[in-house]
Amino acid sequence: MNATECIKTRRSIREFTPEPVSHEVIEDIVSVAAFAPSWKNTQVSRYVVVEGDLKETISKTCFDIFPNNGLIVSRASALVVVTYVKNRAGYERDGSFSTIKEDRWQNFDTGVATEAFCLAAHERGVGSVILGLFDEKKVAEAISLSDDQEVSVLIAIGNPACDPEAPKRKDVETLLSYLS
Repeated sequence: MNATECIKTRRSIREFTPEPVSHEVIEDIVSVAAFAPSWKNTQVSRYVVVEGDLKETISKTCFDIFPNNGLIVSRASALVVVTYVKNRAGYERDGSFSTIKEDRWQNFDTGVATEAFCLAAHERGVGSVILGLFDEKKVAEAISLSDDQEVSVLIAIGNPACDPEAPKRKDVETLLSYLS
């Protein structure tokens, strides 16, 4: 599969088969996602894979804001908690910010890495959906996240039980403008 096909055919998968995704496949996906670009090559993104009873506990306790996401996690083979090492992306060595975006750059880097993860998963036949509505503090506590990291986003992964159609996309004329 070439890059264009991978991007155009990847979908958010919310229904999964019961078969687990092997650790070997997950490690392969992360090895590819590690090539995502980052601020000054800081490579702040980290991946915590949660399975079994802890995944079930998180699915029941960390999604009060949007319970449907908890259902998705409960049906997934695994939950990937994407975190970042704090105070590196967008920062100078003295701790000052490099840009007016201040500490928001770390979320940008993690977003780039998250999409790289999802595209690598899709290429390997693994379905994924990026989840943004959850209780970050509860997730961090559940996985005993160290103080030097912060939760950015969650990815539910598994073997797809469906093949959804692509939603309508905006046309190029809407998305693109040229200025001189």
